[in-house]
Amino acid sequence: MPEQPKAYTVTAITRIIKSSLEEQFQSIWVEGEISNYHLHSSGHRYITLKDENAVLKVVMWRSAGMSLRFEPENGQKVLAFGDITVYEKGGQYQLQCRKLIPSGIGELELAFRQLHEKLSAEGLFDESRKKPLPRFPQRIGVVTSPTGAAIRDIIQIARRRNPSVQLIIYPCAVQGEGAENEIAAGIGYFNTRTDIDLIITGRGGGSLEDLWPFNTEVTVLAVAGSRIPVVSAVGHEIDITLSDLAADLRAPTPSAAAELTVWSRREFLDDLDLLLAAQAAQLATMVEYARQQLRNIMGRPIFRRPEDAVNQRRQELDGLVRLLGAAGKNLFERFRNGLSLGLSRLEALSPLKTLARGYSVSRRVSDQKVVRSHEDIGEGERMETIIADARLISLVETVRKGQ
Repeated sequence: MPEQPKAYTVTAITRIIKSSLEEQFQSIWVEGEISNYHLHSSGHRYITLKDENAVLKVVMWRSAGMSLRFEPENGQKVLAFGDITVYEKGGQYQLQCRKLIPSGIGELELAFRQLHEKLSAEGLFDESRKKPLPRFPQRIGVVTSPTGAAIRDIIQIARRRNPSVQLIIYPCAVQGEGAENEIAAGIGYFNTRTDIDLIITGRGGGSLEDLWPFNTEVTVLAVAGSRIPVVSAVGHEIDITLSDLAADLRAPTPSAAAELTVWSRREFLDDLDLLLAAQAAQLATMVEYARQQLRNIMGRPIFRRPEDAVNQRRQELDGLVRLLGAAGKNLFERFRNGLSLGLSRLEALSPLKTLARGYSVSRRVSDQKVVRSHEDIGEGERMETIIADARLISLVETVRKGQ
């Protein structure tokens, strides 16, 4: 019988290939375009790298992915660093990625752009969110390294401008891993105090990597969420970080931050002198104006010869008294003439005048009723007759009707 050829088991041949590949392709760089990117809930990342002719599966475990400073996207060209491994159950080889960087653009630059886009969409850089700085802060919190050049510059300038302004330093790391958490903790600490008027956070110049803690989401959220106004002073004039954009004021350098926030005692006193001088000048002008007004008033005739005004008023009073006397006299004469006329009219109408002309008036004695008709008196009644100079009592004997 022919000898049966030697056959490998699937596991055996897979492990031989796995051993060969993993031994030959360790710590290699592979360049390609990302497709089918998937971030699993476990934190592991699964990527397919491709070029015009081939594809390569890539896996990036959660521990390696935590050091990523940007989020991979489909279509992005990247350089993946790692080892070729074989996934036995799938029978496929793949790159176990330990580092992933963008191709053609720096990793930090890409991370900066991505985070800037994200935080801009959340409105953290909007001008409307920025708080005004206090004009005369008395106590300033400084979040920075206690041994860096930045704090020395800030202290020197603050002492020169105004020794009465207190600087409260929160020492922290400003570069390296975990520095962003210390910076955020410092901002959070000052926000627990009620005696801090302003916060300065920053550091001196350095490379993009050195300044990176101020480009992290942790630091930006702490700056943007601060109740107390924050001045960001990171690096030099040309260095712009995301913390600068989120701060209420960006100072080009730590020294400039001190110049902008610590109010100058000398300038304050100079301004005060100018203000006092201006007020004194204004007050002198007002006094001179009042004096001129007083001189104008005192120059009027009534103040120069007040007796003339009295004599004039006295003369006017005499005239009025004369007019009043004449008017009273005329009024009296008019009333007297009217009274005489009324008396004449009353005398003409008096019944005594009628009686004097020979007429008389009769009335019953019993009730004093005037007898106007034969029916008003009867025989035997007593009647009183009034004449001009007497009254006659008589007894009616006969009443004859008619004339």
